[in-house]
Amino acid sequence: MRTIDTRTYIDMLRGLTEEGKEVTLIVAGSSMSPFLIHHRDSICFRKPDRELRRGDMVFYQRADGQYVMHRICRIRQGDYYLIGDAQTEIEGPIKRNQIFALVTQVKRKGKWIRPGDFWWFFFAQIWIRVIPLRRFIIRMYPK
Repeated sequence: MRTIDTRTYIDMLRGLTEEGKEVTLIVAGSSMSPFLIHHRDSICFRKPDRELRRGDMVFYQRADGQYVMHRICRIRQGDYYLIGDAQTEIEGPIKRNQIFALVTQVKRKGKWIRPGDFWWFFFAQIWIRVIPLRRFIIRMYPK
């Protein structure tokens, strides 16, 4: 088995998306829970082929070089504001050239979920609107 740096790996995947390929990645991190769980779920992503909109999950690179996959919660004057599903703090502005991929489907609990499916709709359209209530809802979720 060979171990490589995460940034190097994502750089490689980013290159594949630039070639027009769709790639799959196992989720690492907890910022997208409860929708996506660390090391359980996977995402498929590709270079965006349409205008990005509120609710889209996108991959972007922060100014410090860190790669992040979050959801667009607001677009203002060409700038994007993003947030993880487990978060209450919005990040932005993010410039369009920092966003390199659009998540097209996810494998959640072993089942593929795509736009149009209930859970996709719920997190993209409903969950994105309850940001101030998330802490309370997430605390109550296990109960």
